[in-house]
Amino acid sequence: MPLLALNGGGGLSEWMGVGALRAVVSRPLVAAVVVVAVVAAGVGLYWFQPWKLWQDETVRESLPAAPSAPAPPADRETASAAPPAQAGPRTLADGDLISHEHATSGTVRLIRLPDGSHVVRLENLETSNGPDLHVWLTDAPVREGRAGWGVFDDGEYVSLGRLKGNRGDQNYALPAGVDPDAFTSVTIWCDRFDVSFGAAELERV
Repeated sequence: MPLLALNGGGGLSEWMGVGALRAVVSRPLVAAVVVVAVVAAGVGLYWFQPWKLWQDETVRESLPAAPSAPAPPADRETASAAPPAQAGPRTLADGDLISHEHATSGTVRLIRLPDGSHVVRLENLETSNGPDLHVWLTDAPVREGRAGWGVFDDGEYVSLGRLKGNRGDQNYALPAGVDPDAFTSVTIWCDRFDVSFGAAELERV
């Protein structure tokens, strides 16, 4: 009789129903939470790529050589009229890299090649690896501290391509038609987070 009374009163059945309902509801809920957590972790890993902070990529490139032209036949008449030999690469400006969001060091040179083209050359580069790093030629001033981390996309800039490696000596060609005199600095720019890893002010030589 007490059991029947309890059932008749609905207390036990209600208790069993609520427990069963919780079990049914909680399983999809837990599964959904797990799926969301896994997706969020995957997106975070893709976005931040934290493993790159412990991966160094060293690239050693030589300065581009002057293109060789075929030598004309030599005789007395043409020897006196021959133009002077083509000059080698010439450094137009240079500067030392300073640290911004990550410790960065090395030298930057703006070089004119014998064929009239220009390259930005990074020498003895040391910085952190990271996602979506590019080399930018900009007209922004180089400032120390956090105030200088995000100024390089405020004005004019030209992307010279992805950073080839976070260590070494590397060349980055200026696109045709870009006037190097219009720019005054170089930054290693993280395009994903809009922040400079390091930068150098270019001083004319």
